[in-house]
Amino acid sequence: MELEEDLMSKIAWYYYIDGLTQQQIADLIGIPRLRVIRLLDKARQTGIIQFKIRKDNSNTELEHELARRFGLKDVFVVPSGSEKIGDRNEAIAQAAAMYISDRLPDNAFINMGYGDTSSKILNHLANKQGQRINVVSLTGGVNYYLPNTQSNIFSAKLYLTPAPFIMSTKEMVQAINNEPAVREIAEMVPLSTMSVVGIGTMNETATVIRNGIFTKKELLYLTMQGAVGDVLCHYFDINGNQVASEVEDRLITTSLETLAKQDNVIGVAAGPQKVNAIIGALNGKFLDILITESEIAETILEKTQQLAVP
Repeated sequence: MELEEDLMSKIAWYYYIDGLTQQQIADLIGIPRLRVIRLLDKARQTGIIQFKIRKDNSNTELEHELARRFGLKDVFVVPSGSEKIGDRNEAIAQAAAMYISDRLPDNAFINMGYGDTSSKILNHLANKQGQRINVVSLTGGVNYYLPNTQSNIFSAKLYLTPAPFIMSTKEMVQAINNEPAVREIAEMVPLSTMSVVGIGTMNETATVIRNGIFTKKELLYLTMQGAVGDVLCHYFDINGNQVASEVEDRLITTSLETLAKQDNVIGVAAGPQKVNAIIGALNGKFLDILITESEIAETILEKTQQLAVP
């Protein structure tokens, strides 16, 4: 493994610093070009290669207008890329990890929410060499916060709520929340430097559907009540008003009231299917900071102008 890491470091240097082509590197080292490609890819996945993007001013106007219109502390807008939802989620997660790591003190504590994008952000943060973070879960469901299997670097200490995400009755939720080990994690939440949450949507590809937390019928019922999205599985309409669900009473999750008391709540979302959900979250004042794509930022500004949202 050590020899392979040395080889990856050498190839990365030749490729990114010396500017050699993949074929030139293959000829120089004496290995097939395909192996060079695979080792470069593995070096990115394991954190040997880490990118730092110098931000230009092309999205500054969008950021300032979104911050002004919704009273946000900060907005980070990245260029829109692939049309594939999975690719967009991966790109926004990498951007969010770079934004967060630039603002974290050493050994910082971060509250992390449930969701596909949040999970990707956690893995990118934990794969950064030389930076140790402490992660506090905002929901139950231990498996949602565990590292992926692609990385041999995971420089994060996890403080996870020792309970499932969903219980069979609300009485069980009350009992679990009174357990000392669960209360201990909940008491850490207000002490963290920042909180990172995804913004869920209402379509059938939603993470809550894929993970079996909500059924399609339950999500349809919420949609009929005006729900446009969720944060930590708390659903809300376009104006940010919460929409009650029977399932919510059976979830081990941080309340929006508790989240609102945090100073630096970062919402991360990408893809056109998230526009209404982001608007609802912004109108509900659930976020202090928004990280999204340029295409989505433009659409939000156009749509809220039409809706006469202040």
